[in-house]
Amino acid sequence: MTTVSVTPLMQQYREIKARHQNAILFFRMGEFYEMFYEDAETASRVLGLTLTSRNNGAAAEVPLAGVPVKAANDYVRRLVQRGFRVAICEQVEDPKVAKGVVRREVIETVTPGVAFADDLLDGSRNNFICAVATAEQRDGVAKNETASVVVGVAAADVSTGEVRLIVTNPEELDPLLARLSPREVLVAAGSRISLPASRSEALVTERDAWEFDASMAREDVARQYGLLSLDGLGIDAMDGPAVSAAGALLRYLRELQPAGLPQLARPTIERRGGFMPLDEMTRRNLELVESLRDGGVDGTLLSVLDRTATPMGARLLRQWILAPLVSREAIEARLDAVATFCSSVVSRDAMREAIDDVRDVERLAAKAAASRSTPRELRALGDSLAALPAVAAALETAAAETGRLRAILDSWDDASEVASHLCRVLVARPPLAIGDDATIAAGVDRELDELRELRDGGRDAIARIQAEERARTGIASLKVGFNKVFGYYIEITNSNLTAVPPDYQRRQTITSGERFVTPALKQYEERVLTAAERIEARERELFEQARAVAGREINRLQRISRAIAELDVLSTLAEVASREGYVRPTIVDDFDLEIVAGRHPVVERMMPRDKFIPNDLELVADARMIILTGPNMAGKSTVLRQIGLIALMAQIGSFVPASAAQVGVVDRIFTRVGASDNLVRGQSTFMVEMTETSAILHTATSRSLVLLDEIGRGTATYDGVSIAWAVTEHLHEKIGCKTVFATHYHELTQLSEQLSALRNFNVAVREVGDQILFLHRLQPGGADRSYGIEVGRLAGLPPAVISRARTILAQLEGEHLGGGGDRRRPAAPATDQLALFGTAPHPIIDRLAEVDVNGMTPIEALTTLATLAEQAKQHGRS
Repeated sequence: MTTVSVTPLMQQYREIKARHQNAILFFRMGEFYEMFYEDAETASRVLGLTLTSRNNGAAAEVPLAGVPVKAANDYVRRLVQRGFRVAICEQVEDPKVAKGVVRREVIETVTPGVAFADDLLDGSRNNFICAVATAEQRDGVAKNETASVVVGVAAADVSTGEVRLIVTNPEELDPLLARLSPREVLVAAGSRISLPASRSEALVTERDAWEFDASMAREDVARQYGLLSLDGLGIDAMDGPAVSAAGALLRYLRELQPAGLPQLARPTIERRGGFMPLDEMTRRNLELVESLRDGGVDGTLLSVLDRTATPMGARLLRQWILAPLVSREAIEARLDAVATFCSSVVSRDAMREAIDDVRDVERLAAKAAASRSTPRELRALGDSLAALPAVAAALETAAAETGRLRAILDSWDDASEVASHLCRVLVARPPLAIGDDATIAAGVDRELDELRELRDGGRDAIARIQAEERARTGIASLKVGFNKVFGYYIEITNSNLTAVPPDYQRRQTITSGERFVTPALKQYEERVLTAAERIEARERELFEQARAVAGREINRLQRISRAIAELDVLSTLAEVASREGYVRPTIVDDFDLEIVAGRHPVVERMMPRDKFIPNDLELVADARMIILTGPNMAGKSTVLRQIGLIALMAQIGSFVPASAAQVGVVDRIFTRVGASDNLVRGQSTFMVEMTETSAILHTATSRSLVLLDEIGRGTATYDGVSIAWAVTEHLHEKIGCKTVFATHYHELTQLSEQLSALRNFNVAVREVGDQILFLHRLQPGGADRSYGIEVGRLAGLPPAVISRARTILAQLEGEHLGGGGDRRRPAAPATDQLALFGTAPHPIIDRLAEVDVNGMTPIEALTTLATLAEQAKQHGRS
């Protein structure tokens, strides 16, 4: 910026901008928000605005771009969606009474992680902002103690008021942040923690390291909730890193929202072990909430299960899918509630019909507490609360003597007095903003009613005044009129001027007489002319009082919204289970996973029910690993995914797509299905494959479920088989987890002879002449062919290519078995792959091993060599 003298207005702008350097400043000037300097240049480029200039004193010109106040929301949305922060600077002084430059202040800063506007939010998911802090934790005592890094995360959704404090380790930070999906992440400048690459879409904001100070953070958190200490929040010493993060987060939020954060609820404390962490590859491969195809919801588990009626329920269902439970008791509590709604169609239908009348109470209440509700939103809150008695009635018919539904009913609160007040004060269909149409209902406020009568009853009032003045003066021809120049007047003809009362004040002479005013008439005129303005002011005052009534009950309303969300999700899971033919899984604490006629919940939705082939699966302690072989397109990947989805669905408390299922609670689900490059990280397909496999081998425990597809396929055959073989042995011998490994390496089927808990299965196909029929059915035993050429034919490869491929395959298979043929094109494998793994010795090899070369005569040696050569020839011909 130039150092020449500036106008007072631009000086004010500079002072405010200096306090908000990392945001685009929307500077209110009348009916426009103006941007200057670099902000104007950025906005013109991003928003397509015309870049002009403004005189800044001393003939200096500064870049200028502006947007109308009425259209500002759209421009703010576009900037925030592009990752910018926008500081809204308003005129906080009436220009009519201001002396000098009108006083202005930034009333809020909108960022990707801190937003209230509906067009910046997705109703079906939370909009979290997270702060991440690290600390060292000591293990052991004295000289033998070691330090490990722990991570504290504080997450807040200002649009709902939800706050969470979480302590985890660096390895589980990625699953945690993926579950929260923050739009913005705060870290300390120079922090050693590196955010997972999967969170690259989040806006990263660096803050000074001192803002994460533990002692200051405890004071900040206690002050936010009006407490003397944090004991009342259930926070202990182990939660220190999360409290440090919370302190930095609250300080940042108060900067962005100077009016305060009354909507923030008391934090939920999450400790390790309550939820199953889901890493990026598992979320991606199982397509839980985002499709591999386009990142959308279609084709995901969420798309199958989400029949929720409220945005609150949609958000909670998404949270449940991304955070399966690991406590059998907690899982059973959800399953009991789902089972109740499944068994009682009447209760379920009544619940879903009642909930359908409820809007997003959580966000509407948060807006009321933050003084951001529009009249229409506040009435929607009132109408939603008014619908809660019907929800309670439906719950009453479903709730048993114990269980989750009974607990919700026993603590039921429909805030009836809040609902009654809002519905009484506000009109049935309020406008978006005060002043557009009536907001406050008739009969609520006497002053407002009188102002409306004054504004709307002008003709009647004039007739009344005219009648009163005729009676007082005795002038029958007296008229009361109005024009824009003189306002209201009393007109007296020339013949009656002698009867004019003394309090009449002459205003205008006309041909036929005179026009007068009276103090009473002028008072009436003032009241009429200012009635509209006064109506708007009074409506605003009454509306803010009503909004404050709701805002003061924010804690109650948040509890109500959580109950509604849970009922929505539980009844939705029951509805889906009933429609799709799902069954209740048996949850056990032991190892076994047994599925009878299991189905893929998404794939079966995409085809006629009778076309999907269900499959059984049994993984028990002494048969915990399956090597699954079969051709491409046979459905191996579908089988893998459906196993993972059934286990996950069971642990979120959902019924599952099967005829029966027993699920031993797993601590982690790992899936590695498919392959792709990660060019951004500079990783090839094989590197990605090895990185993901490494993560599994380092993280899985004996209670994990591991689902692998084609490990080792991204490198040379022998390298790949070697890696796949070693991985299989490690999973079986060192980890001992439930594993299904789909592979084209038929050599791995030999491991069933060495590994006691490994079983071979294949996906059946049927050959009819040159055709193959995929049966999509699991059966014991390993496959001996991959049918890759047949799959290529189905994909449309030219017949000449298919024919040549078959010729080459026959040649390679012959050479692999020791036959002759042209070894120049293509070259045969150098050795028998099976020999690589110490398979059953060949008789010729056994005979060679017995030969004592040093003890043989030359004749004996030649005789032995001739015999072995003849045996080799016979083996080759066979």
